[in-house]
Amino acid sequence: MNAPMDASMDAAPAAAPTVFIDRDGTLIEEPADQQVDRLEKVRLLPGVMAALVELQRAGYRLVMVSNQDGLGGANYPLEQFEQVQDFVLRLFSSQGIEFDAIFICPHHAHEKCECRKPRTGLVTQYLQQHPIDRQRSAMIGDRDTDLEFARNLGIRALRVRSGSSSSDDAQENWPAVTRALLARRAAVRRQTRETEIDVQVELDSSAACRIDTGIGFFDHMLEQLAKHGGFRLALHCRGDLHIDEHHTIEDCALALGEALRRALGDKAGIGRYGFLLAMDESEAQVAIDLSGRAYFVFEGRFGREQIGTLPTELVPHFFRSLADSLGAALHLSVRGENTHHMIEACFKGVGRALRPALRRDGRDLPSTKGTL
Repeated sequence: MNAPMDASMDAAPAAAPTVFIDRDGTLIEEPADQQVDRLEKVRLLPGVMAALVELQRAGYRLVMVSNQDGLGGANYPLEQFEQVQDFVLRLFSSQGIEFDAIFICPHHAHEKCECRKPRTGLVTQYLQQHPIDRQRSAMIGDRDTDLEFARNLGIRALRVRSGSSSSDDAQENWPAVTRALLARRAAVRRQTRETEIDVQVELDSSAACRIDTGIGFFDHMLEQLAKHGGFRLALHCRGDLHIDEHHTIEDCALALGEALRRALGDKAGIGRYGFLLAMDESEAQVAIDLSGRAYFVFEGRFGREQIGTLPTELVPHFFRSLADSLGAALHLSVRGENTHHMIEACFKGVGRALRPALRRDGRDLPSTKGTL
């Protein structure tokens, strides 16, 4: 049985982030007899209302997919199911929560139908007519079959359980699931003949950074960039330092910029612009626009050719490569006497400019064009 909430399934919209959601044990608590066939058995899981409102506001489509063993048979009359189902849907609707489609399998496991989770036959037509963004989509459920269903669809699997505490991020509960889905994070692996780089960023986390490029001073500068930018950065690079530092520094910038660009997603709600940092006698002025159009301007001269094993001529090259892969207009000027301070002011300054630009407040896109 399938009962799409949206009667019109003719037009195929653009790929959208979608959460497929189990019902019993996920939206409502599952009783001991594993059958929610009376209204007095309906108990919502803690936090589910707020979570679905937040996911829907973030642009997620909600699709219910549920196995209902023996539905329509003598032990589970259709009328009992429909009474509970209608009540649950009205309850969610009262809070502005609407399901894009609802799919119910009425079969027992021994019948080996194609529509019972973890098989995906129930949603085949829906997926053909409603493309999903598989990188951002997920299946949320309480059973192993739900997690296997996610794997069969090629999307993320997230588990919730009745009784999990909302105060512990590691717990399998609706607040934790929502945080996981809405976290702005990205991972990039870049491999060339000169370098092998793995980078992960999380824009809304201030967790400690893990950075290893083989160039100590460069590691320190990347840490400053992330710390003052207000994002978590993990970056490991194995480069051809036996030749020189150029490829390592350039490719790290390209990989980091790409990771930041991916983590920004549709850029809805971001500050977009960021702006000046003094460090002792040095001063760095930074202007940045996460416009999607790459441009770089640099003004300044360093008094030394090298700090540690970092050639100073590669500092502006790093920021040019970062701007290119991030898709940002970046204007950077620096003046001072101590080259170490000048370079550190550049990295800290760009980090401080990124902080308000990356910050998200609401869902409005900061552009009259409708895209960035």
